[in-house]
Amino acid sequence: MKNILLAVTGGIAAYKAIDLTSKLTQAGYVVRVMMTAHAQEFVTPLSFQVISRQPVYTNTFIEENPEEIQHIALGDWADLIVVAPATANTISKLAHGLADDIVTSTLLATTTPKWIAPAMNVNMYQNPRIQHNMKILSEDGYHFIEPGEGFLACGYVAKGRMAEPIDIVEMIQQTPHFEPMPSEPINDTVSYFTNQHVLITAGPTVEVIDPVRFVSNRASGKMGYAIAEALVARGAHVTLISGPTSIEPPQGVKFIPVQSAQNMFDAVLAHYKTQDIIFKTAAVSDYTPCQPLEHKMKKQDGNVNVEFKRTVDILKFLGEEKTHQKLVGFAAETENVAQYAQDKLKRKHADVIIANNVGDTSIGFSSDENEVTMYFKDGHAVPISKGAKIDIARQILDTLEGEWQ
Repeated sequence: MKNILLAVTGGIAAYKAIDLTSKLTQAGYVVRVMMTAHAQEFVTPLSFQVISRQPVYTNTFIEENPEEIQHIALGDWADLIVVAPATANTISKLAHGLADDIVTSTLLATTTPKWIAPAMNVNMYQNPRIQHNMKILSEDGYHFIEPGEGFLACGYVAKGRMAEPIDIVEMIQQTPHFEPMPSEPINDTVSYFTNQHVLITAGPTVEVIDPVRFVSNRASGKMGYAIAEALVARGAHVTLISGPTSIEPPQGVKFIPVQSAQNMFDAVLAHYKTQDIIFKTAAVSDYTPCQPLEHKMKKQDGNVNVEFKRTVDILKFLGEEKTHQKLVGFAAETENVAQYAQDKLKRKHADVIIANNVGDTSIGFSSDENEVTMYFKDGHAVPISKGAKIDIARQILDTLEGEWQ
């Protein structure tokens, strides 16, 4: 398991660092946070402590352990240090070797790889002095995470937004030798899935209308997470791409959290070619707003119209693009389950479609139980009777082993 030290400095984007801490923790990293005094004006140390379940460091002179020097030990503990958000002030202090707080003292006293995610006003970011200081740090081995363009706290719409937490997590996960180490299989049984690379999509997606409203669905992610857990137990190398859920990712998976249908497609696109098997269990939104609003839509008299456009059909894309991969899709139906599942199997060029009737609330989206039927390309079907979703997952894998071995 890799250790990440997150340095939070004093900008409004400090709130994003809480989300980054959550996503890194869910992805399997151990995250400790250190904060400047100015960062604490925006967010509290307690927020990070609750999310990470790790200590938060705020003062160079508070030495909790007399057997070590805190800012030295922190740098030695970390496998990677990420400064997010990084203000112009902190960037400039680092470039000139100043060490007047816990963040700068730690960064200057370690050889651990360091990534910086700047966040500031566009004029400040483009200021020749800041660009010069960033160049100094780049030449010293710091890695910069390019800020994005969009609405800034100052009112400008321009470059300077801190990179999105999900993008930072994906960059870390795609860095060689920095993926969370998978746990050992739960048992020693060698199965068809042992050492196979398996990609799973799970959960819902969220399509933003404005900063407070979105369109989503009732998918809980429980079935996809159960399949991931069952696959890890059989020795598979599992990548789990998941929309927002309340479930802890199973131990041993490479976890990639996403939000929108486009986020999920981008993550699938980045990973599917190296996979042997793909389980597409996610309930992906079919439509997304054409123009998400930057500000909250105000209540008004009469009706309101929001124009939607189609999202990418991920299962269809995978069916058309797959080479050696086996593709398992899911169909959540409320009527004519067999007919719609068999039609989906053909249209999406899948190898298997697993269908259930979500109109039955006892096995619906939020239920801990399920009842499914597996439909294969040669026309035969295998029903799996009602049971706990982890048991259903194991029976699905048992059936596939019998079919594919």
